[in-house]
Amino acid sequence: MTDLTTEPAPDPTTAPPLDPAEARRLLDLWDTQQSAYVAYRENRFQVLLDLLSLHLGDRPITVLDLACGPGAISARVLAALPRARCVAVDYDPVLLRIAAGALAGHGDRIDVRDVDLVADDWADRLGVDQVDAVLSSTALHWLTPTQLLAVYTTAAGLLRPGGILLNADHLHFGPEHPTLAAVAQRHDERTQQAGFAAGALRYQDWHTEAARVPALAALVAERQRRFADRPKPPDAPLEFHLAALRTAGFTEVGTVWQYLDDHVVFARR
Repeated sequence: MTDLTTEPAPDPTTAPPLDPAEARRLLDLWDTQQSAYVAYRENRFQVLLDLLSLHLGDRPITVLDLACGPGAISARVLAALPRARCVAVDYDPVLLRIAAGALAGHGDRIDVRDVDLVADDWADRLGVDQVDAVLSSTALHWLTPTQLLAVYTTAAGLLRPGGILLNADHLHFGPEHPTLAAVAQRHDERTQQAGFAAGALRYQDWHTEAARVPALAALVAERQRRFADRPKPPDAPLEFHLAALRTAGFTEVGTVWQYLDDHVVFARR
C-alpha cells in the first residue's frame, strides 16, 4: 500500500533553532550583498527612518515590514526608534528564520510572521488590526501589477488615519526615457563591479552560504517549493505605483527620494 502521508512543512519562524550570532552574520552578509546591487542603500533606509520620526513623532508606533527578508528594515527601525514595534512578514522560509534569529534580542518589540502577500487573507495573519507605518525595500517588484494593487489596498486598510507607506525599490525607466535607462543600467553595473571587487557575495552565492548552515538547510527545499511557480513579473514603472496607491485609497502620494531609477515612494492614508 502506498503511504500518502506527508510531513508538515517546517515552521521557518520557530524551528529548527538558529544561533542569533549566526543569524546576525548572515544578515550582515545580506546587507553587504544588497549594497552591491543597490547604490546608496543606506540613504534609502535613512529616508525611511527620517519619515517615521518626522511624521509620526517620538511615540509608540507599530511598523509593518512587508517582505522583510532577513530583517534589514526592522533591525534599523528597532535600533533607531526605541518606542517602535515591528511586525516583519515574508514568505521565504530561509529569510524568515534568519530574521527571527537576528532580531530575537529585541524581545516583544519584534514579531516575525510567515505571510504570503499573494494570499487574499494575508492581513488576517499579522496578529494586529492596525499599524502606523508600512515599509518595504527591494521586494514588491516580485508582485504582478494586480497583486501589487491588492497589497497596496490591503495596506491602506491596515493603516491608521495619517499613517504612511514607504516603498524603496528600483523602478526602472521605460522606453520613453532611453538615455536615463542606459545611464541607470551602466551605474548599476559599476556599483556591482565595485561591490563584488570589495568582497560582497553575489545574490545566489549568499543563498549558497546560508544553505551551508544546518539549521537552514532543511528549509531550502521548502523555499524552492513555495516559489517554483512564481517567476519575476515585468517591471511596474513609477507611474503605476503612484496610480495604484491613489486607487488603493491613499490621500497623498509622491516620491520622497530618488537616485536615477532608485526611488522611495511615499503614501499617506
